[in-house]
Amino acid sequence: MQRSSPGWWPTGGEEPDPRWSLANERTLLAYQRTALGLLVAGFAVTGSHSVADAPAWLAAIGLPLIVLGTAVGLVGRRRFLIAQAAMREGRPLGAPSTAMFLPWGIALVGLLGLVLGIVQLLGVD
Repeated sequence: MQRSSPGWWPTGGEEPDPRWSLANERTLLAYQRTALGLLVAGFAVTGSHSVADAPAWLAAIGLPLIVLGTAVGLVGRRRFLIAQAAMREGRPLGAPSTAMFLPWGIALVGLLGLVLGIVQLLGVD
């Protein structure tokens, strides 16, 4: 008896070795853990303004983390489906887009925090 696949699941080509599909699923879960970590960090930093009486600039650093976490979660799902289809059709996977934007996004948030922290320490208004 053959199971029917949901409409979003790639069905073209041949069924890959289940080990490859399971490895692809673990990669998806890693993307989702990263996204969740970024979201939680963003919510915590943004919420620190009212809870810990932190300066507004510190709370604002949480907003790009929330955006970055959302993007990683969505891109991770897209990458999962692209990889699954590529395995079924025997095509190369191609470079992951998160390898480009995630490190730069994290670096920009860090740089923003550094600049705003220095401004705060120097007492510049």
